[in-house]
Amino acid sequence: MNNDNCRYTETHEWVRVEGGCAAVGITNHAQEALGDITFVELPKIGTAILKGTECGIVESVKAASDLYSPLSGTVSEVNSELESAPETINSDPMGKGWIFKLKDTNPDEINALMTQSQYDSFLEAAK
Repeated sequence: MNNDNCRYTETHEWVRVEGGCAAVGITNHAQEALGDITFVELPKIGTAILKGTECGIVESVKAASDLYSPLSGTVSEVNSELESAPETINSDPMGKGWIFKLKDTNPDEINALMTQSQYDSFLEAAK
């Protein structure tokens, strides 16, 4: 999958805008750091959330990690397949492992997120 149209946060969430909705998940770096994911608490459909606020939890064999919304918007869809197969995030974090989708997002917030090259530099600087 081409990740050129994804944007990234410093808390390792990704966003991909497609068809008026913004799909959100955690990055490959985040899933590698967490290890085998065992549970995902999904946000509720219809919930209005603000950028930077906690909207779910990803649990692994190593730790539980809060999920932060990279954008403000309304939850329009959740990946309910993760309830029975949370390990999908480990095998395909940027594709089938998406966590939720937002509608009514602000393009300015999207543009303020890191591009792939900026995120790669951010990861490199954090080493």
